Amino acid sequence: MRSTTDGGNLLVGRRAETGRLDRLLADARSGTSTAVVVRGDAGVGKTALLDYVLGHAAGCRVVRSSGVESEMELPFAGLHQLCAPFLDHLEHLPGPQREALATAFGLRPGAPPDRFLVGLAVLNLLAEVAEAQPLICLVDDGQWLDRASAQVLGFVARRLAAESVVIVFALREPAGLPDFSGLPELSVTPLDEPDARTVLVSAITGRMDESVRERILAEADGNPLALLELPRGWTPAAFAGGFGLPDGVSLSARIEESFRRRLGPLPDDSRRLLLVAAAEPTGDPALVFAAAARFGISAEAAKPATTSGLLEVGAQVRFRHPLVRSVVYKDAPIGDRRLVHRALAEVTDPATDPDRRAWHLAAAAVGPDEEVALELERSAGRAQARGGIAAAAAFLQRAVELTPDSATRAERALAAAQATFLAGAFDMVQRLLATAEAHPLDGFQRARAALLRGQVAVVLGYGNDAPPLLLEAARQLESFDLELARGAYLTAYGAGISAAHLGDAGVFLEICRSAENLHAAHGTQAPLDLLLEGLARMHTDGRAVAIPIFQRAVSALAQLPAGDVVRWGWTTPMASNVMWDSDASTAIFERQARIVREAGALAELPLFLSAVAIDKVWIGDVAGAEVLIAESDSVAAVTGSQLPPFAALRLRCLQGREAEASALIEATVTMAEGVGAGLAVRVAQWAAAVLYNGLARYEEAASAARQVTATDIDPYQSMWCLPELVESAARIGETDLARTALERLAEMTLPAGTDFALGILARSRALLSDGATAEGLYREAIERLSRAQLRPELARAHLLYGELLRREGRRVDAREQLRTANDLFVAIGMEAFAERARRELLATGETVRKRSVETQDQLTPQELQIARLAADGHTNPEIGAQLFLSRRTVEWHLRKVFDKLEIASRRELPAALGRAARDQTQV
Repeated sequence: MRSTTDGGNLLVGRRAETGRLDRLLADARSGTSTAVVVRGDAGVGKTALLDYVLGHAAGCRVVRSSGVESEMELPFAGLHQLCAPFLDHLEHLPGPQREALATAFGLRPGAPPDRFLVGLAVLNLLAEVAEAQPLICLVDDGQWLDRASAQVLGFVARRLAAESVVIVFALREPAGLPDFSGLPELSVTPLDEPDARTVLVSAITGRMDESVRERILAEADGNPLALLELPRGWTPAAFAGGFGLPDGVSLSARIEESFRRRLGPLPDDSRRLLLVAAAEPTGDPALVFAAAARFGISAEAAKPATTSGLLEVGAQVRFRHPLVRSVVYKDAPIGDRRLVHRALAEVTDPATDPDRRAWHLAAAAVGPDEEVALELERSAGRAQARGGIAAAAAFLQRAVELTPDSATRAERALAAAQATFLAGAFDMVQRLLATAEAHPLDGFQRARAALLRGQVAVVLGYGNDAPPLLLEAARQLESFDLELARGAYLTAYGAGISAAHLGDAGVFLEICRSAENLHAAHGTQAPLDLLLEGLARMHTDGRAVAIPIFQRAVSALAQLPAGDVVRWGWTTPMASNVMWDSDASTAIFERQARIVREAGALAELPLFLSAVAIDKVWIGDVAGAEVLIAESDSVAAVTGSQLPPFAALRLRCLQGREAEASALIEATVTMAEGVGAGLAVRVAQWAAAVLYNGLARYEEAASAARQVTATDIDPYQSMWCLPELVESAARIGETDLARTALERLAEMTLPAGTDFALGILARSRALLSDGATAEGLYREAIERLSRAQLRPELARAHLLYGELLRREGRRVDAREQLRTANDLFVAIGMEAFAERARRELLATGETVRKRSVETQDQLTPQELQIARLAADGHTNPEIGAQLFLSRRTVEWHLRKVFDKLEIASRRELPAALGRAARDQTQV
């Protein structure tokens, strides 16, 4: 890739690649941020492109780091290398972010920080540094970053916008790192033939036979490092005469062999020094030379290696190319490697760097060694305390290998399996469980192993195979740990709800019976215990029995401690949902989303944001739902969450956008049926029933609603879909089906007794009534749903009432109800229902124009959310912390908001947002 030999800096070719990098630098200087992943094979020139950026970053601050293969198990090692020059800026970060990053780097003790809160801290740290001048971050060998660093840097790269920060990652192919997937990429391909010839000529002095030139060009196949290295193995006679035969060795092997030939003539002391450097990932000269001194090797031994261009010694000890490190380490006898790691362990300070010392001790171990295994176990604890779950799992896995005692080995294998599960390496969890079960286990250990198998099944199958596994684990745990047993039953219940109707109804009912027995034998009045009892008895004894239990649970669940919210918050709205208590549900949803967001628990946040978005749909706040769906999707893209689009389904179908909604329904059902996710199927079908009722396609609405209400295993989708079935069945003349659905709806609503429940019941009863009875029921429904503040359901009650009056020939009375319905539908954005109301008004003789929303200059969901928070008085750093953006990105979005709304200050936001909302509903 370079036109000169080692150390040259003039690139040959790569005009497209350097042009793109030049644009990134220009964007950074103009205030724009971005990230790019430079991908390519070993030796193709990725590092040379990073060098190009370094040489052309005038006016920018540049920081450079590199992943090291032997350091992949040390949590946040790569991130610390990148951020170390900026740690004096920590004091400028908000308190929670500052503490999270300091804990992750081991600068202070503290609770394990969420890795995404660490990510937000790094984002703001880089933005803070870039205030003075644009910041360019170069990360070489990204495929060898430790997992914690890769996760954080992937998060940061996706949140860049207006910070004047550019991050360039170099990754060797094939490197399928999920943490960088979806980022912009720059693929570095082999050089074309003319450029390859130029590089080859630059690498050789003297005459070259044409056949030799062609052979090297063919073997190198445009790889710049190969073009520079392959000629090193040819003698002058071979160059001139073309002697030598092809040997069929791969290109990477040939490059390695070239380095191997250059290593061969080095003195023994130099080769041993290189092995020490290869085994010491930080490149700290003090450690390298101190370890070498234990073999009687002085610093002078580095000179032959530096003279040959294999090593650089300065502030760091660096190899010319990662393949040199690889060859040095791989070729060394295992005994020599162990000796070098032992020496490095001896010179590594156990007080300041105990984890790297433990890792060296493990690499030096000849066989099982309890003392080293114990050190690794301690390192796992420290890693977990810093939020390095993947590193904790790696330390424990190695500790298992070195544990001599059978019983201790089994216990450590279980601990390693638990940490590995949290790290998301599910195949390894199964292998570790097999290791544990190869040794005698006591009852508690067997129960914990069973629980892990069930939890893995939940994650991998989204609840399909998990219920029986979790039921068995919960039963086993009852004798040892009631809290774990309760958690297993709650997880089993959720998995059963998720799997139904694609799962085993018998297993689900057995879960409920066993949970009920657990509470009967050991129950307390703790919130989660009451919830579990209510859930179980709802299915075994009916809602009338369960609702008083839920009533006791709801107030306690509304104040669930923050730690329990993150872990069990997804279960707590079940009680208020069964009670048709929309106010309690709203309070719980909003509190939980706030707690999870403040905790920085991004992995869980999409689920809670989706719940609040669905609640917004219930009350008819379409703009609010759009904002939350956009935020949920953004966070899910960062975290890799596979949450089905529950909120988007509800919203699109309520809006009545048929093409968009139908595509989403089809995609969700296809995905869900493939993994046994019955819950997602039912949500999609419920949404479809709403869509088709809005479109007045009642046959299709009834078909969808029938599928949702075919079983009572999932009481939540059934209770909300039964009104859709009553309406659609009544409209197509299937009176028996409608009355059966109405009877089931009464069983679900009467015990609750809320305005929400009784309003829906009255509206549904009115559909199967006539005359004064129907009119009285519609008026009751309107009154109750008005108090419940459920605008979409209220609007539908007005519509149905107006339709009844129009059919009875009472046109004037019908217009009043239909106008109210139409105005509400338009204000909410329920386009299909609004069209249904418009047609009814036309049938009464009234002229009604369609209303449209002017979308030019409309705020995006993210802009709207930022504008709302700013209007509520939140500062830019506060908004950034809530939305996981940097302060400068918030400022950038607000400038666009001001331009679109034609205002000049934050003080004008409340009025401007009010005007924008009114404008969207005007004729």
